[in-house]
Amino acid sequence: MLNRAARFAPLVGLVGILGPAQDAAAGEYEGSPKVAQFVGEMTRDYGFAGEQLIDVFREVERKQAILDAISRPAERVKTWKDYGPMFLTSARIARGVDFWRQHEAALARAEQEYGVPAQVIVAIIGVETFFGRNTGNYRVMDALSTLSFDYPPRADFFRKELREFLLLAREQQVDPLTIKGSYAGAMGLPQFMPSSFRAYAVDFDGDGHINIWSDPDDAIGSVASYFKQHGWVAGEPVVSRATIRGDRAEEGLSPGIEPVKTVGELRALGWASHDALRDDLPVTAFRLDGDNGPEYWMGLKNFYAITRYNRSVMYAMAVHQLSDLLVQARGVK
Repeated sequence: MLNRAARFAPLVGLVGILGPAQDAAAGEYEGSPKVAQFVGEMTRDYGFAGEQLIDVFREVERKQAILDAISRPAERVKTWKDYGPMFLTSARIARGVDFWRQHEAALARAEQEYGVPAQVIVAIIGVETFFGRNTGNYRVMDALSTLSFDYPPRADFFRKELREFLLLAREQQVDPLTIKGSYAGAMGLPQFMPSSFRAYAVDFDGDGHINIWSDPDDAIGSVASYFKQHGWVAGEPVVSRATIRGDRAEEGLSPGIEPVKTVGELRALGWASHDALRDDLPVTAFRLDGDNGPEYWMGLKNFYAITRYNRSVMYAMAVHQLSDLLVQARGVK
């Protein structure tokens, strides 16, 4: 998608290059006061040419399907016994082993440079997009504009991401109307939001530009970079199973994903780790509803690093357990 042969001119020079969108109702944001204010900010603060940005927004389409997707409540809250099996499938494991084998050199280098195990990088890409199979079919410009200007509950967040996306397009010299992603604007094999792309994505293959859409090496290096900068500690464990006893054990459960209690504090409440952990280690204590009843776990610093990718303990457990299954399937230590 972002190979050199297909590069577009920088965003500030798009006038005359962008033709009418073939399947979009152009002009849905033309004349919008919100868009005019946003264009003014981009012109004043970041040096964009206002008329040229307005030309881009003439091609942007408001997507009701995006508003429906982000607004509808989940049909039901899944428990771990339902959530985990969605990602820990034989097909995903087999594809992950193939992906690991095909990109073994890049994964080994990423592990050496960033300290993030190859299996964790592979698991993230597997959980996020099934190794590139499901990267999203919405134009990112449509998604972020729709959510910036027509979704008040999180408009500020998505306006920031829209700003970051336009800066990204200018820096990478790509046409912003050609980049596709999820309904929320997440992009590429690792599903980076634009702000994450600008902060953490890397040109891992050294070809002069960053391509997380169709260049697995850049996606691999970018995931490793993300985790390194979010506190991943090389060689440290991720989680530890725990056994509980007594009537105060439930008090140890963390209210969110942050590690708010230490192993010693949990021990005093009746938690016993299955591994030897120092009393002063801060952990996230959580319970999962498994096939055989409640499971109690302590998430360590690397577990918290995974939740920085997606603020969900079940997501982090899916990534961790998929990474373990990938190692087992490969038959390597």
